[in-house]
Amino acid sequence: MSSEFNELLPIAQDDRVQIWIIGTRDQVIFTMNECYVRKLATDRVQFTPIIPAPFATGKYMTVLVR
Repeated sequence: MSSEFNELLPIAQDDRVQIWIIGTRDQVIFTMNECYVRKLATDRVQFTPIIPAPFATGKYMTVLVR
């Protein structure tokens, strides 16, 4: 993950990119923190609340909308 590559993506201002994070609760929290530390997200508030993944038993998910 690198914010450098995000700047190179040709995305119109109206388009919004979603990054889905799915895994165990600990994996999801760890990845959210990694996204924040690597400046992929400017604040943890940009992530949706962690919820059980509807299609994977025992897994959790969150979404980052950029």
